[in-house]
Formats: sequence, structure tokens, C-alpha cells
Amino acid sequence: MDTPDVGIPPQLARRMSMAEQYEYLRTKLTRRRALVTAGAFAGGGLLAGCATGTKSASPTSATTPSPATSRVPGSVVTPFGRHLAFGADPKTQMRISWQVPFAVRKPYVRVGLKPWGLSRKIEAEVRDLHTPGLAGQRLALDQYYLHAALDGLRPGTTYYYGVGHEGFDPASRERHSTVGSFRTAPASPEKFVFTAFGDQGVTPDALANDKVLLGRQPSFHLHAGDICYADVVGLGKDSDVYDPGAWDLFLKQTESVAKSVPWMVTTGNHDMEAWYSPNGYGGQSARWSLPDNGFDARNAPGVYSFTYGNVGIVALDANDVSYEIPANKGYTDGKQTAWLDKRLGELRKQVDFVVVFFHHCAYSTSTHASDGGVRDAWLPLFAKHQVDLVINGHNHVYERTDAIKGGTVGKPVPVGASTDPTRDGIVYVTAGGAGKSLYRFPAGVKDSYEGKVTRHESVDTYHWTKSQQQNKDTVEWSRVRYTGFSFLSVEAEAGASPRLKVSALAQSGKRIDYFEVRRGA
Repeated sequence: MDTPDVGIPPQLARRMSMAEQYEYLRTKLTRRRALVTAGAFAGGGLLAGCATGTKSASPTSATTPSPATSRVPGSVVTPFGRHLAFGADPKTQMRISWQVPFAVRKPYVRVGLKPWGLSRKIEAEVRDLHTPGLAGQRLALDQYYLHAALDGLRPGTTYYYGVGHEGFDPASRERHSTVGSFRTAPASPEKFVFTAFGDQGVTPDALANDKVLLGRQPSFHLHAGDICYADVVGLGKDSDVYDPGAWDLFLKQTESVAKSVPWMVTTGNHDMEAWYSPNGYGGQSARWSLPDNGFDARNAPGVYSFTYGNVGIVALDANDVSYEIPANKGYTDGKQTAWLDKRLGELRKQVDFVVVFFHHCAYSTSTHASDGGVRDAWLPLFAKHQVDLVINGHNHVYERTDAIKGGTVGKPVPVGASTDPTRDGIVYVTAGGAGKSLYRFPAGVKDSYEGKVTRHESVDTYHWTKSQQQNKDTVEWSRVRYTGFSFLSVEAEAGASPRLKVSALAQSGKRIDYFEVRRGA
């Protein structure tokens, strides 16, 4: 049966917000489904043959397979795409997520302290996601994501786990190769490593970066958005070219790391998938289980925080404040920014260091340059609470600023230097070289990194304004630049002289930048 074209006319889409587009499509799809259903009953059984035409376009919880998939025995359905995430407390909470290619019965996780002792069995939640077909662009697709919440764990403990369902038991000898492991956060770690990047996609370079990253043995990983590029356009519109099957490939690619390293994601512009929910985040809510301690976990799943040792981490959704790509601009009505102010104040009293990560760049000179919306909304709060490090993606390069204070250089921070946020300002890092095709810097601006330091020069660039214009800047803060695939590795130390030792590593493992953050040194 051909799928009718239910898109929004381009001339109308340009004038509509994402929420308005969603409501338009919801109404149109609902009307179409009513006609399909009526025709099914009149035709004596057509509905069963076109089950996907009657399912919701939003993720729903379901534990019973549809008639179309119930014939597939559970014994031949192999889980894939395991990915971990912390709950709000990394010492005692872990979230295990995975995917199955068909609907299954009674999904669960087995957990134990030994690989052959998976005695504890925890029921899993199914979030099935239906993507409607679009004539000339894609076929309808059903995807099944499963999630288990593990609470009451012991701090600093290694656990083994296996994911299964009726007909597939990970504790059985023939399935034992699917057993993985994770480690909860220690109560007071003296030293640990975490990694970060953005703009990954499904590419050989993304996979190579993952392998080098895993060698750092990180306690967790921060993904600053533009996760898999199922939406290759990134404008947050229903007219964007979109392939939901790209998520299957991404989760398979990432499983080698994410099955043991908590993969803490936030939302980029390519993660606004307009077919799911008014703000396009229904897909993210279906695929990921993240801490639910933000201001609105249901509608803003990429906004949350957690504390690991002496470091507080805050994830933000910059689509809410972006001047460059306004599809979701203002969707939280200021609630995210108010939550940020409150949360930064709380963390500042609890930990040595506060690290904030989000997608759009506050300071960068590459293709997308800097987002004035981020600067206007959040930089005053970063300064007020003396944030120690800000990590972004969006530009597919590595770029690192000097310490910025009041919009200008508070202190030069060359490769190998140390900086104090209480006095010098904040260092901003663009770590967008995770695997997607690389960008470049402005014409005539050379790469400058460890082993290839050039004379420090001013750079002609721009920032996005409220009217979506490019306001030209000449800046002095662009300190380190690298146009290869790379990621960030941060070693946090506690004790009498706490510090963050920040390094950037190329895809080869070669170090291209490093500096230290020490408060009150």
C-alpha cells in the first residue's frame, strides 16, 4: 500500500514553529488514520495487514507484540545497541538500554556481581517508536527500544549484566557472550577520567575515535549533541531528509563503548526530529534513559545534571536559545535558564569543579561560528557561578579558547598552561571532531596545536544575532585549532590541590592540546 504524502507545503513550513508543524501533521495524520481504519473494517481485515498505518507517531510503552510481529520466536531475536547512562546518582543508579529488531515478550535485565552469577532479574520497559512513511523520502518503520532502571546499587562496584526476553536468556551458556559489565561511581574517587565530543554520526572515523576513547578507560562519556544524523539537514523541520534506520546503525557502532561506559548525551540541532512530539524529542526519549532531574524530563530529555566525585556535570539543550537555528527557540519559556541558575548555585557549594556541556558554540571561529543566543542567555550565569569548563560541538573541528572574561581574553592560556576560573575567566572547548565530515577555519587561519604552534593571531569571524544575521567579529581568543578527528579527555583529581587536567587527543591517539584548571591556585 502506498503511503500518501503528509508533509507540510514548504511555503507554509517556513512560517511555522516546530510545535505548530507537529500540530498540523498530527491533525492531518489522525484524519488519514481514521479513513484507513474505516476502510479496514469495511474491507474485512485490511487493518491487520497494514498495522503500521494505525500506530501512534509518538513513542509508547508496550509489552505485547503486534500481530504483524508475534510470529517471530523470541529465540531468534538478538538484542543489540546496548548503551548505559547514569541515573541522577551515579553511585547507586544505572540505566541499561538496548534495541531489538522485532517486538518481544517479557524483556528484562539480569544483574550480578559475577559474570556467571546473574541472579537478580529486573523487568524492562518497552518504548516502541513508529516513524510514518513519507512518499518519495522513506518507508514507515517501527523500532523497539528497551530500558531497565537499576537502583540501590553499591558505590564503586563492578556489576555484570545481560539483556534478554522470553526465548533469549543471557544467563544461558549459549548466550553468555552477550554479558557486559559496568562500574558505579566510587563514593570519593581521588582520580578519574571522563571523555567528551560532539557530532559523531555513523562513519569509519567515528568508530576509530570510539576505539581510541575506550583506551582512556573513562568513567563516563559526554556527547554534546548531533548524535547519529538520522536527520541530515538539522533545521528541525518535517521537510528535513530523515532516515530513522540510521539509529540502528549508530547504536550497533557505539555498543563497543557504550555497553560499559555511561554515554551521557544532550541535544543538537540534528537531534530535533520533527516527526516525534511537538518539540521533536520523542525519538530521544524513546532511545535514551537519562537522569530525570532537569526542569522537565518529559519535554526536555537533554537537560539534566549529575555529580561524579568532585565534579558536577550539567547538560543543556541549546536549541532553546539558539539564534542560528530557531526551530525550538524559546520552547521552555525561560524555564531551562532559570533551572540552570539554580542548579549552578547548588553545585558550586557541593563540588570542586563545574563542567557544562551543550551543542551550539559559545565561542568558535569555524563554519557555524558562535551563537549569540547562547551568549546572551547563559554566559552571564557561567560567569556568576564561575563555571570551570564549557564543552560544545556543532563545529566539526577542535578549537579551544584562552580564558574568557567579560567577552574578551582574561588570561592567555597557551598549550600546557594553567588557568584559574576564579580570577582569569572560563575556557571554552569545541570538540566537534567525533566522526562526521570535518569543517575548516576561516580563510588564511592556520591550525595551531601541540607540535604545530603558530604565531598567535587575531581571527576574523562572526556570531549569530537575534535577527539571524552574521555579525562580524575580529577576535583574539582562538588559541588552539585542529581540523582532524579528535575528542576531549579530562582527568579530575581531588585532594589538597584539586585540578582538571584537560587534553585533546587526535584519532591516532596523539595529544594535540592540554591545559590545567585549578581554582584559587
